[in-house]
Amino acid sequence: MNKLILGRYLPGDSIIYRLDPRGKFLITFYFIGIVFLANNVVSYGFLLLFVLFSVYISKINLGFFIKGLRPMLWLILFTVLLQLFFTPSNDPIWHWGIFTLSTDGMRIASYIFIRFVLIIFISTLLTLTTTPIEISDSIESILKPLKVIKFPVTQVALMLSIALRFVPLLIDETTKIMDAQRARGVDFGEGGLMHRIKSFVPILIPLFVSSFSIAYDLAIAMESRGYKDGEGRSKYRVLSWSRRDNIALAVMILITIILLFIRSY
Repeated sequence: MNKLILGRYLPGDSIIYRLDPRGKFLITFYFIGIVFLANNVVSYGFLLLFVLFSVYISKINLGFFIKGLRPMLWLILFTVLLQLFFTPSNDPIWHWGIFTLSTDGMRIASYIFIRFVLIIFISTLLTLTTTPIEISDSIESILKPLKVIKFPVTQVALMLSIALRFVPLLIDETTKIMDAQRARGVDFGEGGLMHRIKSFVPILIPLFVSSFSIAYDLAIAMESRGYKDGEGRSKYRVLSWSRRDNIALAVMILITIILLFIRSY
């Protein structure tokens, strides 16, 4: 559980860290969108090289990302197996019952796997190099035009930043509860599937109690500091768009052009 890196911030100093959080936020979601433009080995390989290069210049160890993928491997594996054995094909390599293995299935399954890795890596890179406060400020700044239609931009940005901050916090709390249960003789790995599911029930109640307690303490702390809705409040950290952010956006446009060129050929 404590190996999940999504939602965690890792202090550091690199060109990725120094980018404006609004630019990183927009680039991340833009990249997730253009991932679906890839349709062959060359295009996926090109995007994979770009992500690995981004991880390299961020000065974050690649092994940290790989270890962080482990908690999500079951979801990735399940999706890949569905594509591998249930993709319809007129020229199957192997067939048994409802299962069919074909070159099309293997190709699509490999693309799905790479797509998962690309999206998880680039999303994790955003949270690792951007503090929750910066993410909240960037969301609020990006959604600011929606205030014209009375959209609660400040409240939404606050809720998203708190939710993002609670991800690693709840994971750490779950780990502590599981360790406490193991110290009392509970074995989460023994028995069949139903027995293992039932063994996790004693974790849920203390986790819910702890979550509500943390939320209550957070609400009291915010009220005691005079927090209202954020309207009219000044910012201690002022977001600043610089030349390197323009260069980053230009790089993304160039990547899109190259990707479209590779896709067409």
